[in-house]
Amino acid sequence: MATVEDCHAALQRLAERLSSVDENARRKHAFDRTLSARVPDLDITFTGALIDGHLQDISTDEAPKAQIRLTADSDDLVAMTDGHLSFGQAWLAGKIKVEASVLDLIKLKSLL
Repeated sequence: MATVEDCHAALQRLAERLSSVDENARRKHAFDRTLSARVPDLDITFTGALIDGHLQDISTDEAPKAQIRLTADSDDLVAMTDGHLSFGQAWLAGKIKVEASVLDLIKLKSLL
């Protein structure tokens, strides 16, 4: 099982990857949303904000219900951000759950 620190680092890597997206593509697909990543095996929820295509303010502070909510076990979260597990495979296998509007999912996919 990955640790809280491993998961936080994984989300930081995701933030870095989003920040490296081509500026023109980011402007075209960027949108502002609140995000949460619940990690049930560690009993923790990370929160953050997607602002202009950048993932910011990642913390474990209490926050209102996020607009995009992800649930995954720690090992799966780390594997996805490291590129060892594709989001599609994880979602189809039930390893990840996402609650968001269809339009938000399409836009998020465009940024990744």
